Amino acid sequence: MTVPPRKILVELFATANLGFLVLDVALAHSANAFRLWSEWIPVVGAGACALALAVGLVRRSPLDEGAGRWIGLGVGGVAVAIGIAGLLLHLDSQFFQTLTLGGLVYSAPFAAPLAFAGLGLLVLLNRMVPADTAAWGQWVCLLALGGFAGNFTLSLADHAQNGFFNVLEWAPVFMAAIAVGFFSVAVLVPHGRALALALWIVLLLQATTGVLGFALHLRHLANPEITSLRDRLLYGAPPFAPLLFTDLALLGALGVWDLRAKGLLRDPVAVSAPSAAPAGSPS
Repeated sequence: MTVPPRKILVELFATANLGFLVLDVALAHSANAFRLWSEWIPVVGAGACALALAVGLVRRSPLDEGAGRWIGLGVGGVAVAIGIAGLLLHLDSQFFQTLTLGGLVYSAPFAAPLAFAGLGLLVLLNRMVPADTAAWGQWVCLLALGGFAGNFTLSLADHAQNGFFNVLEWAPVFMAAIAVGFFSVAVLVPHGRALALALWIVLLLQATTGVLGFALHLRHLANPEITSLRDRLLYGAPPFAPLLFTDLALLGALGVWDLRAKGLLRDPVAVSAPSAAPAGSPS
């Protein structure tokens, strides 16, 4: 059974992102030297999930049947569970104790674990929704929409920690909000070439925001007051965080590509009423 190229690309996307989460979470949790044993769970879990998906890709296992299907369902379920548990644990670090906006902003990044949940749902989608239906592309766009909403929340909370000292710190907030708006339309009413063009422009803006943000964050790594590269990565502006915009732009592009290929993002064809039969013609 031949696996459609778009399903393979989504599988590669999920595998690569889970693999990157191993490094990202390990670096973040090393700030307190993994004080709690539970902080190892996302590191080990992401590594195991990425490895399982990678083995399936190398073996070219069918995604919708047999072992490939069950491995995907297992990986998706584990990733979603890690994401939800991580969200609750991050909020419990301070927000649930103070129940204030300050506690929300200065707690562990509460939305970050939801990256696991989003990737888990993406893997489940790739197993449970047939690729030849329009629903597949709409689900991909919905998950990209969720990612852009998470980007909006993270950008707002992270940059609020220094009171938006630099006016450029508002840029990712606005860009994420724009993506949320347009992809909400793509999910609910995916029709019209104008919408397709607008979505491609929005995706280009998201990718550009990620690259420029990465470059700006890298400048903070040159802080001469901090000699350790590890400390610069931990306590400075996170250099890889802005690349989530570029990452989600790739996912969104797969969804828009699929909807476009299946004819949803085209101008609706007006259906005219049948003309009356000419006089004297047989009914």
